[in-house]
Amino acid sequence: MVYLMNRQPLNHIKMRQKDDYLWKGVLEDVLDDFLRFIHPNTDQLLDLSKGISFLDKELEQLFPPENDEYSPKVVDKLAKVYTREGKEEWILLHLEVQNVYNPDFPERMFTYYYRIFDKYHKRISAYAIFTGASPKEDTRTYEEEFMGTSIRYRFNTFKIMDQDESDLLRSNNPFALVALIAKAAFNGKRLKDAEARDRALLEIKLNLLREMLSREIPKNKIRGLINFLTYYIRFEKQETNRIFEESKQKLTGGSSTMGIEELLLDRAKKQGLTRGVKQEKQRRDRKIVLNLLDHTDFSDEQIAKLAEVSEEYVAKLRKSLK
Repeated sequence: MVYLMNRQPLNHIKMRQKDDYLWKGVLEDVLDDFLRFIHPNTDQLLDLSKGISFLDKELEQLFPPENDEYSPKVVDKLAKVYTREGKEEWILLHLEVQNVYNPDFPERMFTYYYRIFDKYHKRISAYAIFTGASPKEDTRTYEEEFMGTSIRYRFNTFKIMDQDESDLLRSNNPFALVALIAKAAFNGKRLKDAEARDRALLEIKLNLLREMLSREIPKNKIRGLINFLTYYIRFEKQETNRIFEESKQKLTGGSSTMGIEELLLDRAKKQGLTRGVKQEKQRRDRKIVLNLLDHTDFSDEQIAKLAEVSEEYVAKLRKSLK
């Protein structure tokens, strides 16, 4: 959940919207890993083999988006998962991503809780992911009391800037890489000199990319993680971006025209799985483009670059929505 305390330039708003989308996407890709990272006993409590259903449209109905582009923006996910309690029982997971902390945040989390519970009457486990500077005050409790009537609502919090980088690197959990990326992006903003910042971030991005490729991360997650790394940590200069892209091609084992998706297709072909991977790619590409068209005002060129598809494909989908 990202609050705008003051009116900001349009390019800052668009960058924030892009970050919002990237967080939504990567949380869908690695939500199971996030749960296991926070709760080591997740698989004893939840049956993730039954899948995770995302209820973003339902959540939007509970909290309709503001028409004012300067109003507080929300990065939130609502997911349905099944428990291991011996019956077809499911619960809801509510996640918020908070960049700039606002004192009203705990109350906002409580508002989400009672509206979601009122609609579904299911148990809810809520999480707040803080991506910016860690607030000093209590960020996980909302309390209210008057004349003998009181309520206390407490939710899970995960503060990225409080995580130890060495511990994150030692972890085999893919979400640890997400945390490392977010932490690097925040720390990079502290460097005032653009050239020094680009040099530092380039080294960090390439090291993180090498780390990703050295691990046995499932194919259905690697693309999301690499996209998050590529677009969440930004450079000031186009030349630095070009160097990273060329290095990325070399590290993935491809030629100058082979990206990560082609690399996965090449590996899948050797395993006799080409058709399934192509279908998965087409499905994911369509989902990414439709989400960007629905939630941003990006141009066809911007969406094509972010989703790694052609501008013609984006234009065709945009036309189909009219």
